[in-house]
Amino acid sequence: MLGFGETMNPMKIECEKKRAQLLDGARVAEEIKREVAEDIERLKREHGAVPCLVVVRVGEDPASRVYVRNKVRTSEALGLRSEHRALKAETTTEELLNLIEGLNARDDVDGILVQLPLPKEIDERRVIEAIDPAKDVDGFHPINVGRLSLGQETLAPCTPVGIIELLERNAITISGANSCIVGRSQIVGRPVAQLLLQRDATVIICHSRTRDLSSITRQADVLIAAIGRPGFIKGEHIKPGATVIDVGINRVTDEAQARELFGEEAEKRIEIIRARGYTLVGDVHPAEADQVAGRRTPVPGGVGLLTVAALMRNTLKAARWRRGL
Repeated sequence: MLGFGETMNPMKIECEKKRAQLLDGARVAEEIKREVAEDIERLKREHGAVPCLVVVRVGEDPASRVYVRNKVRTSEALGLRSEHRALKAETTTEELLNLIEGLNARDDVDGILVQLPLPKEIDERRVIEAIDPAKDVDGFHPINVGRLSLGQETLAPCTPVGIIELLERNAITISGANSCIVGRSQIVGRPVAQLLLQRDATVIICHSRTRDLSSITRQADVLIAAIGRPGFIKGEHIKPGATVIDVGINRVTDEAQARELFGEEAEKRIEIIRARGYTLVGDVHPAEADQVAGRRTPVPGGVGLLTVAALMRNTLKAARWRRGL
């Protein structure tokens, strides 16, 4: 209630009403998968070819089991042929390399994906470099990384590809936009920077050593958070009206933390914690971001769904390229 002589500030009213529009990753993912399914059917009809994806998992990491299951189910639903190779945690680097060598030699295999992370005893770099670049549907092989940096057509990492699809299919301007990426990993930060540069964005990459982070991120029309720290990007980091892409997937188990992070949605999230022990949050503080950003991706329901869809498209692309199509 207003006190005597007080008037309501119109700007305050506007700020209180403001809430970021959520970008629907599920809708875009379904669009991509529908297009992939149609192209697979056309490939079968016109060339008698059925693309094949082999997913290799080592050990019993619970998250990896879920990710692999989702990839195999999606590939089968779209008409891809898929194989799942589940190896024991005790598998050695040499044993895994021998398996990859065999898959490289199989002409019926179009895509090879080794689910990361691998057990610490396995040399991850040697494994990635052993995959035939033409079958590297994760886009992690040095040859594919090099092609991407040169702006050449290649198999690019799936999460960055999904981010670009989300921006473009929501008519979010990339050309000329100031884009900032918080995180410099080879899986997301660096490759998405290359894809944005290819589309004429002005790109800055920030990381743990960046000084005065918020002064840089607040310049971004498109802000991408990929650092693995729950709720780290707050309102102070975001330019008013910016598009915020949240790549993080973090578990929250504490009800007090959930209440602080989710604002109006907190009670719903607390119910989820009580039911299954955790809820998910990204690297962006959702309650604060909603008060500043123009658009943002939710977690879950945002970038994660697009990663699998992009993997399916990479497998189709690899199948066509290997056949000279």
